[in-house]
Amino acid sequence: MTLALVRRQAAIEIKHGKIADKWKVLRDASAAMGLLGIQSNSLAVLDALLSFYPDNELRQDAQLIVFPSNAQLALRAHAMAGATLRRHIAILVESGLIVRKDSANGKRFARKGDDGRIENAFGFDLSPLLARSEELAMLAQRVAAERASLRKAKESLTICRRDVRKLITAAMVEGADGDWQTTEDIYVALVSRIPRVPTLEGVTSVLDEMLMLREEVLNRLENLENNEKISTNAARIEQHIQNSKPESINEYEPRSEKEQGAKAGLSHQPKNKSQRAFPLELVLKACPMISDYAPRGVGNWRDLMSAAVVVRSMLGVSPSAYQDACEALGPENAAVAIACILERANFINSPGGYLRDLTRRSERGEFSLGPMLMALLKANGQGGLRAG
Repeated sequence: MTLALVRRQAAIEIKHGKIADKWKVLRDASAAMGLLGIQSNSLAVLDALLSFYPDNELRQDAQLIVFPSNAQLALRAHAMAGATLRRHIAILVESGLIVRKDSANGKRFARKGDDGRIENAFGFDLSPLLARSEELAMLAQRVAAERASLRKAKESLTICRRDVRKLITAAMVEGADGDWQTTEDIYVALVSRIPRVPTLEGVTSVLDEMLMLREEVLNRLENLENNEKISTNAARIEQHIQNSKPESINEYEPRSEKEQGAKAGLSHQPKNKSQRAFPLELVLKACPMISDYAPRGVGNWRDLMSAAVVVRSMLGVSPSAYQDACEALGPENAAVAIACILERANFINSPGGYLRDLTRRSERGEFSLGPMLMALLKANGQGGLRAG
């Protein structure tokens, strides 16, 4: 018996006229057993105690104390051993579901008046079950909702796994261009992280990354398909433009550093239109260092692009290299690429050359920022994957 337990028992209050079905309360307690910290044997003992209460309804104005002997209680608790019985009674008391009301000699009994009614009883008080009936119902609903969410997440993960497996296999069998072995490694690493004992948090974490991987694979395959269509029609298009007057191409002159970060490319679409935008929150989790180069922190994409200009200069990336990246990737994704390079600056000998290589690969449809962000998420402890 602890001081906290004594205080909790003393604070039991039941609204006047309150009624609850005892078997409904037992079902709710059974559903919420994990949250209550009790076990199946504890529920068996509680079931047995409730069987000694004569009515089906727990009432505020009724005598809620039952006083069975250990032999009777053990018999109704499926012939439970005495030591086990006492242990689970203690668990029920500790969890606040019942209260002991001991007599002077420690025995359980009831005193009846002249009219035959029980005046005083010593044993186990069931009033906490009545007092907490609404709380137990809410806990049961919470468990049911979490169970339903977990079931849906597991089903979604199974479907997504199947889709990714089929896409990677098809790409490898048909000899599609790209580093599909790295994608395969990412997939295998993700599958290995699925918890043996599934929890909503664990399954959801893997599902989010599996969905991102599926989208990356679909984007890559779509890029390859588009490139094949362009190559097929290239000769036909060329003969139509040979005799036409070539139009002058205005070079993308580097703007001021501030304009280049905050404005450059905002009115221009990336050459590789399949490059998708990533949530800013995800980018900052994967690349937290970029925030150090924004005077007031990174609260929006404009802040990120302004910080990227500062980082570009610090890393020695030329304005033209950054401008090319803005045209190929789009200004937001170019800033994300700079943020990723900053995170891996210790492992990159030439940030400018590295950015130009990413730009060329993006123009050919062979590069996407998704695997790079996932690798950095994992490196920063955010549950991402190494994209190789």
